[in-house]
Amino acid sequence: MDKSLDEIIATRPKGIRRSNPRRNSGKAQVLGTPATAPATRARAVPASNGAKTVPAATAQQPADKIIVSNLPTDVNEQQVKELFHTTVGPLREVTLHYDSNGRSKGVAAVHFQRRGDGTKAFQQYNNRLIDGS
Repeated sequence: MDKSLDEIIATRPKGIRRSNPRRNSGKAQVLGTPATAPATRARAVPASNGAKTVPAATAQQPADKIIVSNLPTDVNEQQVKELFHTTVGPLREVTLHYDSNGRSKGVAAVHFQRRGDGTKAFQQYNNRLIDGS
């Protein structure tokens, strides 16, 4: 070490970032590498009849949890449980989110016991007025 720290810093090239080979390796191991880029999948070529084609890799998998939003502030967990249990299926858990003052934020997480019930509830209630008031 016959150079001072200032000399080492001055001789180091500017603007070149060193890459870390370990960076994001855990994410790649968990998620895998996608076959195509998201932008490529988004530009799916429409079929001749005008319907969009969806690659098999992006097909919707059965879900067991949904997030319900835009709920009135007077709705409680019991009402959400009753609605989804009677119309969709058995529930594991319903969690209504509250602010620091204890008022409902109008968002609930509904966790179903059976896989696929979340998808069924989504198809049945997405963008629909439930109570009518």
